[in-house]
Amino acid sequence: MTDYRRILVAIDLSEASGPVLEQSLHLSRSLGAELHLLHVVEYIPVEPMGEALLPAVDIEQELAEGARRRLEELASQAGAAEHERQVVTGSVKSEVIRVAEELEADLIVIGSKERHGLGVMVNLTEDTILHAAPCDVLAVRVRR
Repeated sequence: MTDYRRILVAIDLSEASGPVLEQSLHLSRSLGAELHLLHVVEYIPVEPMGEALLPAVDIEQELAEGARRRLEELASQAGAAEHERQVVTGSVKSEVIRVAEELEADLIVIGSKERHGLGVMVNLTEDTILHAAPCDVLAVRVRR
């Protein structure tokens, strides 16, 4: 069995983040593992090379700052204020993998939502992370 020493939890800041963070906290405490909280701001400007680039950068920075505040709030409410928190901008799929590799994480914890209809056939974020991860992945079932 793998000893999990560094756990990366990808938080989307939705209401479903609470149970994902709680499960991650429980694991890190019971295993004595480091816990790293990550949120990825996935902002794509409508016109990346046009005159709107400067305002898009400002909007991206505002989104990242808002995400930092929300992540701090969520960590504080869950009793995880002492754990490392990070907000990055980019593709959720690639940034979660990049940060996991950078941290040398032993486990990535993500939320997994039930899919219906066309959602079953679409390659969603959790599927991509599962198959590209450099370590084990725990998908916490998020109920609606």
